Amino acid sequence: MSELPPSPPPSYLRHDELRGVVRLAPLVAIDLIIRNAQGEILLGLRNNEPAKGCFFVPGGMILKNERLSDAFARILKTETNFAAAIEDARLLGAYEHFYANNRFGEAGYGTHYVVLGYELKIDDAAALKSDDQHSELRWWTEADLLASPDVHHNAKAYLRGP
Repeated sequence: MSELPPSPPPSYLRHDELRGVVRLAPLVAIDLIIRNAQGEILLGLRNNEPAKGCFFVPGGMILKNERLSDAFARILKTETNFAAAIEDARLLGAYEHFYANNRFGEAGYGTHYVVLGYELKIDDAAALKSDDQHSELRWWTEADLLASPDVHHNAKAYLRGP
C-alpha cells in the first residue's frame, strides 16, 4: 500500500460558504464519546445551534483537506483540551443527525450531519477544559444520560448503536 499523497492544508470555510453548504449538503463530522476511568461519559452544554441548550458529546466538522486522524486530534484538543490519537479510540459507527434549525438562525432549512462516532477512554481527566462552544462540561453515568431530558437524543444514540 502506498503512502497518501500530500494534500493542500486544511481550511475553514468562510461564513457565507458554510451557510451554502449547510443549506445544500450534509456536513461530515466526528463526535467523541469520551469515558473516564469510572465509565462516565463527558457531555457539554451547547451554546450554539443546532442543539443549543442541550447536553451533547464533544464533536465537530471535518475541514476540507483534513485527514481523519488530524480532525480527530484537533476536535479533541479544541473541545476538551485532551490529546490523543485516533488509534487510541474505537470507531462506533456512522450516524446521521437531522436538525430542523441551523447555526445561522435562518428559516427554511435545517442541518444534516453524517457523523463518525469514536469512543475514547481517558484515565486522567485533570487536563479537561471547556471551549467557547460549551458553557459547562459534565461527566454522566449512562443511566443518567439516557434518562435526562436535558441530553439531546442524538447524543443518546451513541449508546444505542448506529
